[in-house]
Amino acid sequence: MFRKQEDINNKLFKKIVKCDKCENITVYSRKYSGENLCSQCFSNSILRKAAKTISKYKMIKNNDLVCVGVSGGKDSLVLLDTLKKMSQTHNFKIIAVTIDEGIPGYRDEALSIVKEFCSKLDIEFRIYSYKELFDVTLTESLELRENEKTSSCSICGTFRRRALDYAAKQIGANVIATGHNLDDTLQTFLINTLSGDTNKIGWMNPDNESTELRKIKPLSEIYESEIVFYAFTNNLPFQSEPCPHMNEGIRTEIREFLNSLEEHRSGIKNSMYHSILKISEILKENNKKKKRNCDICGNECTGKICSVCTMITNLKKERSNSNIT
Repeated sequence: MFRKQEDINNKLFKKIVKCDKCENITVYSRKYSGENLCSQCFSNSILRKAAKTISKYKMIKNNDLVCVGVSGGKDSLVLLDTLKKMSQTHNFKIIAVTIDEGIPGYRDEALSIVKEFCSKLDIEFRIYSYKELFDVTLTESLELRENEKTSSCSICGTFRRRALDYAAKQIGANVIATGHNLDDTLQTFLINTLSGDTNKIGWMNPDNESTELRKIKPLSEIYESEIVFYAFTNNLPFQSEPCPHMNEGIRTEIREFLNSLEEHRSGIKNSMYHSILKISEILKENNKKKKRNCDICGNECTGKICSVCTMITNLKKERSNSNIT
């Protein structure tokens, strides 16, 4: 009887894996590195990873004011949480900014979550909308677009980047931080490659120290799955409802493809990420030669007129045509 109980205890003991860093029980196992981590050590590892990326590319400097783009999703709230913790021991300040695209029944929940979270962390919070800045909401843009080949993600991304630029200038920030993770980088690379838009690949390099308004991605070397786990283990609130337009583009299919590869070839995402950095570094120099200022708004672009002004002009033309008819 005692021998049987001892066998049961031994089996249970084998199932309980201790953290590699301390004596606590493991709650997260990193397949690509073989690490077993408890909740606290896992959270600390995410903070260290983000801090290492910031330091490596000199993303944030002394006395910087960082405009943090916060959508209300897991990535942006994890970013806000980590930067808030870092700002308490380093000499920089942060202001949270949410861009309201004007999607009925979707953005309201996110705004409420971000507002409450910022209040809890004592972070200044501001909201800017597409309607306020471009005189058109995303929903109106989709109704006005010439054809559905121009995806909602393309329109939204173009407007969002310009809206964050505007917000940063308004608040006097010299850095814009967004919550893009490692998976986002891989997906964007494949989307740009498949669409033949190789110029954008050069802009993916995280080293933009020389630019006047630095755009940084402190979570860019962290897996999406780890960001999700960080959010849950630290009880961070975030909007779980996906954007109603998320399945219009190819990104979801690419995400599933990459996750399947990682499942069977652990660490392949890390390998691909470092390959992308090498390719991006080569194309980055070529992009520098092509940049100029938009003839309409004066913002930096690669042609005579930037993508934002082109899109707004086309949408206004469609609006005028629809009013005539």
